[in-house]
Amino acid sequence: MNHDPARRDFLRLVGVALPASMLVCACGGRGGSAAGRGVGAAYFTADEIDFVRAATARLIPADALGPGADQAGVPEFIDLQLAGPYGRAERWYMQGPWPVGTDSQGYQLRYTPAQVYRQAIAGIEAHCRRQYRQPFAKLGAGQQDAVLHALEHGKVDLGDLPSKTFFNLLWQNTQEGYLADPLYGGNRDFAGWKLIGFPGPRYNYVREIGQYGEPYRQPCVSLIGRAPQAALAHAGVA
Repeated sequence: MNHDPARRDFLRLVGVALPASMLVCACGGRGGSAAGRGVGAAYFTADEIDFVRAATARLIPADALGPGADQAGVPEFIDLQLAGPYGRAERWYMQGPWPVGTDSQGYQLRYTPAQVYRQAIAGIEAHCRRQYRQPFAKLGAGQQDAVLHALEHGKVDLGDLPSKTFFNLLWQNTQEGYLADPLYGGNRDFAGWKLIGFPGPRYNYVREIGQYGEPYRQPCVSLIGRAPQAALAHAGVA
């Protein structure tokens, strides 16, 4: 994964295509306190959060257009989601049988998202230590990209967990964390919304309705205000 501007173009398209409700809601409940930097993880171990920080930083790297996924709080977002109902697959049908399905059939595993991350990260770290003698987070950018590409193409042995399935889940959750309302721990300082030009869930646009063709210049606002991270910290949950 190099610093490819096409990836940010893709994020813009994702943001334009998604309805506003998808941009203001996370993929599950909050599942606990917002995990700001320096605060203990809600689900991940220290080694696991190191992997997620490094991996998401390669999926959406920092560049001239804005901060990377790690700087935008995406690892904290994923951590919180896995600690909550989404991570436990509480709203999913999780009964057998579990046949090997096709890509078009969607998720077919017996594992919850939280279990997928735990098993996959352990397998990836074992792969990295065998091949590079170091954990993923300690690898150079080129080596990290090589591992991510191998995951994407199903070429890393993770036991009965297809590595392609984990990569797709990680990439999906990374996008969600970059574009969801900051209430959920990601999209820090509105990094994702600034990239796609989404002002947030404002309650009133009456003044701007007749300003046809004019750019919307109001600052971004979260479900909990213009400074969501500060609000969460003040409430003792970040």
